[in-house]
Amino acid sequence: MMALADKRIVVTGGAGFLGECLVKALQARGVNQIVVPRSRDYDLVDRAATRRLLADTKPELVFHLAARVGGIGANRKNPGRFLFENAMMGLHVLEEARQAGVEKVVAVGTICAYPKFAPVPFREEDLWNGYPEETNAPYGIAKKLMLVQSQAYREQYGMNSVVLFPVNLYGPGDNFDLETSHVIPALIRKCVTARNEGRTEITLWGDGTPTREFLYVDDAARALILAAERYDSSDPVNVGSGEEISIRDLATLVAEATGYTGRIVWDSTLPNGQPRRRLEVSKARERFDFAAQIGLAEGMKRTVAFYEAHYGHQERSPV
Repeated sequence: MMALADKRIVVTGGAGFLGECLVKALQARGVNQIVVPRSRDYDLVDRAATRRLLADTKPELVFHLAARVGGIGANRKNPGRFLFENAMMGLHVLEEARQAGVEKVVAVGTICAYPKFAPVPFREEDLWNGYPEETNAPYGIAKKLMLVQSQAYREQYGMNSVVLFPVNLYGPGDNFDLETSHVIPALIRKCVTARNEGRTEITLWGDGTPTREFLYVDDAARALILAAERYDSSDPVNVGSGEEISIRDLATLVAEATGYTGRIVWDSTLPNGQPRRRLEVSKARERFDFAAQIGLAEGMKRTVAFYEAHYGHQERSPV
């Protein structure tokens, strides 16, 4: 078991949604040597910059969360960028951490790495049994490369690196930009805007039939810490709640949570994304004693409250 309190820790992507939550959780556990590198100072797509980061900070543990991410729209617009930048960041972080003698790396993959028609629930053993859903395949494959690298480095160099595969995250502090956000923050913003402007309908992508699983960000941060403390294998591990909901039902839940009472119109000319997503999550319980604690209804309540407090006033039409 790795005791974290006295470790020097680097959190790449530590200024992002999950990263900020992880940093706060580490601080709550007594960790006081945490470095959050910024891309303007250390561009992880550049190998020399990654090497300089590790030379400057001399970490004993690295959490690699940095990624170029977005929803279906962002993935469709940037397939080349998402593949290249995510692949290079993973390659550089693991290679330079190996050369610097970092004790352990905990890296974050993505549920987008799973095959489009993987049996539900997704089991770690199914990661290679097909091609990912087309709209986010470049991103998913880039992250899956990190898993192969982790396994290869453990076999050849004895490197202690682990790769977790979380489901879609949500919660306070999420990205609510409609161009780049994922489904829950996008739905919250659309519903709040329509409510405040008195509009009677909103239009959403697809037909609402796909299913998704969601994990509250605090739970995800706790999973990362538990894996850092207790897990020592490059076998991939799913991190999720194990609960599945259709996008149609999710939209209803968000509408209720935001007080939006208008119609929801589905534009079936726009893509649905992967048909179903739900993880088999027993390995996380078995390997490092993780189970989600915040249910979707409670997590949605907290996320809507955050949005209303920080952004809701921006979504009002001038009088």
